[in-house]
Amino acid sequence: MNPVLVVILVVLAVCFVLSIALRRHGEADKPNSDWRRTEELFNDPSTNRVMRVWLDTAGERHYVAEGKRRST
Repeated sequence: MNPVLVVILVVLAVCFVLSIALRRHGEADKPNSDWRRTEELFNDPSTNRVMRVWLDTAGERHYVAEGKRRST
């Protein structure tokens, strides 16, 4: 197998694993004390977790898991 192709495949595999393991934009383990809870909930299709939307003082959205998974 071509060594350049092997390097490209390894880099793609590493990027894929990191994209799954790292937190996505706006996601947090728990809300900060100055965030406001909203009533907006949604099912994250990639993890099947129920996420709640929180707003910070600047109006930026943050997503915190509700601690339950939706059944399929």
